[in-house]
Amino acid sequence: MAASRTLWVVGLASAAVAVGAGVWLLRTFDPNLAGSPFPPCMFHAFTGLYCIGCGLTRGLHALVHGDIAGAFAMNPLGMLMLPLMPLMAAWDKGWQPRALRPLMEVAMQPKLWLWLLPTYWVARNLPWFPFTLLAPG
Repeated sequence: MAASRTLWVVGLASAAVAVGAGVWLLRTFDPNLAGSPFPPCMFHAFTGLYCIGCGLTRGLHALVHGDIAGAFAMNPLGMLMLPLMPLMAAWDKGWQPRALRPLMEVAMQPKLWLWLLPTYWVARNLPWFPFTLLAPG
């Protein structure tokens, strides 16, 4: 039991360090500029199409600079997922507040993601309004 708790604490501490380093990198370097240490999307470079994650780095850069609208313009699904992912991880580890039950009953279903992610991938590459709003701005 104590080893499990220690592993949990080490995992949380590691995640906090990783998030802190990521925020520092995103505040220090602009992924929109040439010479940025952030790599470009290889899928977009090879195909000219947007993947599920295209615009996420630029969106996170906008987010850490307080530009919420700009962050959503880069990757709307990614920005919606940011608060949901830690909640899903905590729910999976046993933290299950009653108020979150309706949301988590939907979010924890693999069928949702098997439908949502490919649909988003296709939709953000369609050249018509309103689908063009899903492409990185």
